[in-house]
Amino acid sequence: MLAACSGANKEKPAPSSTNQGSSNGGNDSGKSEGLTGDFEIQYFVGGYGDTWWKHVIGEFQKQNPNLNIKQTAGSQINDQMRPRWIQGNPPDFVYIDGAGSNEAQMVTDEQLLDLTDFLKGATNGDGEKILDIAIAGPTDYSGKNFTLPLVFGSWGTFYDKAWFKQQGWDTPTDFESFMAVSEKIKASGVSPYIHTGVYPYYINGGLVNSAIVAANGGDTSIISRMASLEEGIFKSEPVMKALNRIVQVRDAGFVDPGAIALNHTDSQMAFLQHKAAFIPNGLWLENEMSKDVPEGFEFDFIPSVMQDKGEKYVAIPYTASVAIAAKAKNQEAAKAFLEFIFTKQFAVDWAEMTGAIMNVKADLENSTAGPVVKTAMNYFNSDNLVVAPALIVNADVETALQDSIIALLDKRITPEEWGDRLEKAAAAAR
Repeated sequence: MLAACSGANKEKPAPSSTNQGSSNGGNDSGKSEGLTGDFEIQYFVGGYGDTWWKHVIGEFQKQNPNLNIKQTAGSQINDQMRPRWIQGNPPDFVYIDGAGSNEAQMVTDEQLLDLTDFLKGATNGDGEKILDIAIAGPTDYSGKNFTLPLVFGSWGTFYDKAWFKQQGWDTPTDFESFMAVSEKIKASGVSPYIHTGVYPYYINGGLVNSAIVAANGGDTSIISRMASLEEGIFKSEPVMKALNRIVQVRDAGFVDPGAIALNHTDSQMAFLQHKAAFIPNGLWLENEMSKDVPEGFEFDFIPSVMQDKGEKYVAIPYTASVAIAAKAKNQEAAKAFLEFIFTKQFAVDWAEMTGAIMNVKADLENSTAGPVVKTAMNYFNSDNLVVAPALIVNADVETALQDSIIALLDKRITPEEWGDRLEKAAAAAR
């Protein structure tokens, strides 16, 4: 579903000029000059298109004219390349995204190079440490890193900025103000909050998980503890506090009861038609619904609304990563390419060409990126936000998470019973 939704992003053409300032990675340090041999890059082509990839690969080729670069790409590339990965003849560098890809499985199958030490000292051509400018750090696999997020998307709460201004409704900055404005919205005859009940991971990502981090004092490690299925974590005090806040929202009548039966398109159309004021969603929403947006509608984005007054916003991400094959034939070129692409200028290029955000803290204000992407990046560049890891669990636990939040919203279970269900699913998975 995430691949399908992000597939609505509108790919924009590459800049007509190659004079992009540091768009060549600013790579004047000689770090990637003089590379030779064969170098193969595998990347999935979906909603983000391939313009950016051809752009950065072309710039890398200019820096390394004696390097024989092969691009292995397409919408079915993951299935097409699977036999080569299994046979131990993979490409050197891989972008892990799209149908048929599974980062965690590749790590389990020992297909990816351990990048832990490399990433600690990796710098781009502008002399910046990559981990210092990355919005989200690499995924932790028992203390080791095998991938680095390239695409950074965030769940959050969306609303019509123009409509709110017209109605005199304040944009919420915390749980208290969210409840206050929702009361005003409800009094006007509009449902404050709608969601995609058929696909509950929207409300889990856009509301529940950020509520859990906020209830844990902004400490994002609780998401990692949930992902590792730590015994008792799903009934811990922060989780119960967060779920009780969800119940408060529910019992105040702020959640549209009909949302449980809606898919993403139906709920998003109701939102666009002002049948509801808020909706949890991903940053692809504006592009996905671009053909249906009413005149005068102004999308705006809030990372989270469940934190206490004065506490930081919480970003719950969805990412797509890059990695180097454990059996890469040209590890030197692969590492140089990874450092080459992680620059702020290439991040601006990504935003302009794909309508999405690259995992680099860059200034997009003077770019042609869309308003929601710019707003989101302003949050990500702020010190008033914490970025949690993505909550990745096995299929059975994921099913329990989705079924249980719907049961909670439908008043069929209590927060404690939600915890019981998840502890049972986690125990079975362990």
